[in-house]
Amino acid sequence: MGEARHQPVLCAEVVRIFGPQPAKVYVDGTVGLGGHAQALLEMDPTITVVGIDRDEEALRIAAERLSSFGERVYLIHGNYSDIRGHLASLGIEKIAGFLLDLGLSSLQLDSADRGFSFRRDGPLDMRMDTSQGVTAAELVNKASEKELTHILRDYGEERFAQRIARAILAARAKSPIERTETLAEIVRGAIPKRFHPKRIDPATRTFQALRIAVNQELLNLKEGLEAGFQALEIGGVLAAISFHSLEDRIIKQFFRYKALSCICPPDFPVCVCDKQVEVEILTRRPIRPSSEEITKNPRSRSAKLRAARRII
Repeated sequence: MGEARHQPVLCAEVVRIFGPQPAKVYVDGTVGLGGHAQALLEMDPTITVVGIDRDEEALRIAAERLSSFGERVYLIHGNYSDIRGHLASLGIEKIAGFLLDLGLSSLQLDSADRGFSFRRDGPLDMRMDTSQGVTAAELVNKASEKELTHILRDYGEERFAQRIARAILAARAKSPIERTETLAEIVRGAIPKRFHPKRIDPATRTFQALRIAVNQELLNLKEGLEAGFQALEIGGVLAAISFHSLEDRIIKQFFRYKALSCICPPDFPVCVCDKQVEVEILTRRPIRPSSEEITKNPRSRSAKLRAARRII
C-alpha cells in the first residue's frame, strides 16, 4: 500500500538533472520508498544506486520495489550525513550524484502510529528512526518553556511560539501529552482564532518544528550537504528537494558559498583567502512542480529542487 500511494516529487526533473553517466554510482540519501531510486536505475542499465534511510519500514518497502535491479542496488539503514562511512563500507570512493528528498513519505504521513500527522490520532513519536532518539512526547513533556519557545520559533517560524509553549506546560501539569490529537488541540486553542491561518491547520508549524527538533534535521542537512559534496567526483551533481523555507535557505546558502571565488571582507585591497569556485549552480531559481503534478500529488506543492555540479 505504501508503494501504491508513494509518488516521488519532481521525479522527471531529478532524472534530467543527473543525466545518464554509464557505470557510475549514485546515492539517494533519503531513499524512502524507492521512487527516485527506481527512476535513476531505469535511466541507465549500467548505473548503481546506494540508498540510505533512517526509516527501517521504508527500507523494507524500497527493497521489495527495487528487488528486480539485483546487485545494482545497495540499501543502508543509517543517516545520510554519514555518507562517507557508508560508502567506505562498500568500497566506493567517489560518486556521480547525490540526491536528497527532504519531505516526509506517504508511509510516514499516513501512518497514525508514527505520530507525524495532526490529522491522524496516534502516539506522539515523530522519529524517523524508531530504534533510537527522543520522541516528540518526551520532548513536549520534559522541555522547559524557554526550550519549547525556541524550538517552535526557530524551527516552525511560529508567531505564537511562547503562547503555545505556555499552553503545553499548563496542559502537561494536569496529565502527560502523549497523543497527536491532544497536542494539536492544545496548539489550536493557544492561537487566537482570528489569527488561525486560512490555508493550513494552526498546528502545522508546531508539528513541523517538533519533527525537526526530534530528528535534528537541520544539523543533518548542513553536515550531509558537505559530506555529500566531498563524496562527489569532479563533474558529479548534488541535488536537493526541500519543502520549507528553513531547508531551502540552507541549501541555497551552501550552493552560493561553494560558487564564490572570494570570501575576503569587501574592504580588503587584494584577495588573500585563496577561495576557489567549487560548483556550477544548475538551478539559478529552484525548480517547482508543474500544476499537473500538484493536481496529481497535492503534497508536492511546496517542493523546491536545487542542484549544482562539482567542478574542482
